[in-house]
Amino acid sequence: MAKSVDQKLKLLYLQKILFENTDENNGLTCAQIIEKLAGYGISVERKTFYNDIEALRGFGVDIETSKDKTVKYFIGERLFEAPELKLLVDAVQASRFITAKKSEKLIKKIESLAGKNESQKLQRQVFVTNRIKNINERIYYNVDGIHEAISGNFNIRFQYCDWNEKKERVPRHNGKYYVVSPWNLVWDAENYYLIAYNSEYDEIRHYRVDRMDNLSVCKEKRTGEEKFKGLDLAEYMQKTFGMFGGDAKLVTLRCSNKMAGIMIDRFGENVLLRPADDKEHFDITIEVSVSKQFYGWIFGLEPDVKIISPEFAVSEYIDAASEILKKYKR
Repeated sequence: MAKSVDQKLKLLYLQKILFENTDENNGLTCAQIIEKLAGYGISVERKTFYNDIEALRGFGVDIETSKDKTVKYFIGERLFEAPELKLLVDAVQASRFITAKKSEKLIKKIESLAGKNESQKLQRQVFVTNRIKNINERIYYNVDGIHEAISGNFNIRFQYCDWNEKKERVPRHNGKYYVVSPWNLVWDAENYYLIAYNSEYDEIRHYRVDRMDNLSVCKEKRTGEEKFKGLDLAEYMQKTFGMFGGDAKLVTLRCSNKMAGIMIDRFGENVLLRPADDKEHFDITIEVSVSKQFYGWIFGLEPDVKIISPEFAVSEYIDAASEILKKYKR
């Protein structure tokens, strides 16, 4: 049989056919694969087919066989298993900072890593429409620019925006441009944040990536490296609430015993829980960024969590609660 002009692509198409159409529950016979290759303009004899299968196996492709009435070939182990792909799909679906349009594109790309049968199962579990999603497509260009700056050791420049009552994006401070040194990107509380050094205030600050406009990479080199030396990012994130900054202080809380799981989830398994005298409570001392968001977190755990010290935190919490009571006083 004469060789077709695309014979050099034979192994690539053979691998493509197996990856797209087979899995451990769905195999293809030699005849079926040869027929699909013919659809790409490639003719294959049976003897050559077996040699091609062995060549792909030698390259590291996990091609297995099952035998019922006839031998069928299928891809065994893949780079991603179906449950792993489902986790990735769920992460994209749940991410509010990824727009609905981009979510659909990313999910289709994730589905392409599975065979057609597994891909169809993933599609049946996809629910993006009507979920609360970010509407700012700029985030992808912002992330790209931030990564470029971090890898090149450069500052970035951008405007930082809020929404007004007319649903318009309005730059803060009359359109002022922020110039900061980017060091880390983190995902927290369903949003994507840049952790950067702001030389104007000589401190680490956080910026929501979806609120940045007109971002560009500067020629100036980054500064603030000393602020990030030895910084344990995971530990740092535990101290902040909703990525709102504040003075890092040691705070002692008295908690009902049933709150142990919540405290361990928030501050890690190594946090020390000290039994209180009544044996129904425990005390915990943690370093946190004291802010309104921290007090709000405590309020949500009432009456099972109480601030014990420092005194200024107790006073601020009482004042905040008093202000709320004034607004709702009948």
